[in-house]
Amino acid sequence: MVNSKIKNIIVRQRKLRWPISSEMLRLKDIKITKIRRRAKYILIDTDLGAFIIHLGMSGRLVVCSQNQKAGKHDHVDFLLESGQLLRYTDPRRFGSILWIKGDPLEHPLLVNLGYEPFAKGFDDKYLFGNCVKKSKLIKQILMDQKIVVGIGNIYANEALFLARISPLRKGKSLTKADCRTLVFVVRKVLRKAIQAGGTTLRNFFGSDGTPGYFKQKLFVYGREGEACFNCYQPLFHTRINQRATVFCTHCQE
Repeated sequence: MVNSKIKNIIVRQRKLRWPISSEMLRLKDIKITKIRRRAKYILIDTDLGAFIIHLGMSGRLVVCSQNQKAGKHDHVDFLLESGQLLRYTDPRRFGSILWIKGDPLEHPLLVNLGYEPFAKGFDDKYLFGNCVKKSKLIKQILMDQKIVVGIGNIYANEALFLARISPLRKGKSLTKADCRTLVFVVRKVLRKAIQAGGTTLRNFFGSDGTPGYFKQKLFVYGREGEACFNCYQPLFHTRINQRATVFCTHCQE
């Protein structure tokens, strides 16, 4: 889509997580210059400004023909001069499409986000610096988007298991060696997830509209009560910040 021109935007439902702006409704003949991602936000840069798109829990973007009839939950169409369109679908309407002039990375939603997990800045020194004086649990720290983005609940569980660190440990209890191990396994878990296509809900769809049922072999998440793959003791389940947390009380200290 880069270098394509958006001829028009059709909005059937303005009431998403945040209302679609009136200014966005008037946009025509704008050129896409770049497409990128920051955390869970899709950024579409144009010669006049940028779209900041979040898919929420059930949203998706699909490229299709302009002849394809819109369904009940097809809320926004970006009509391209190529004859195709980029269609935003969102049954729950938890997602959003924002229009901003200027650098989208300076938007309040993005400006305070932490490092991407594969960025050089996310290293053992950085993680240790964010743990050393904190009474917050290490799982909460890993899932704090102001510290590091992209480590969701599933992968926080998995990384802590591989690092043999209990999710109930306070950040200040971690050593530099613990943080070095965590950074390594976080990247390992995420690389494996990316190669497998992710661990997604059943309603995941790719950009071509085809469904994807990606199921990784998970070590702990969703396996509460089952045997640990290391020591064969039953895995323990609790909740941290209302999120399911599964770990081995014997292997993770």
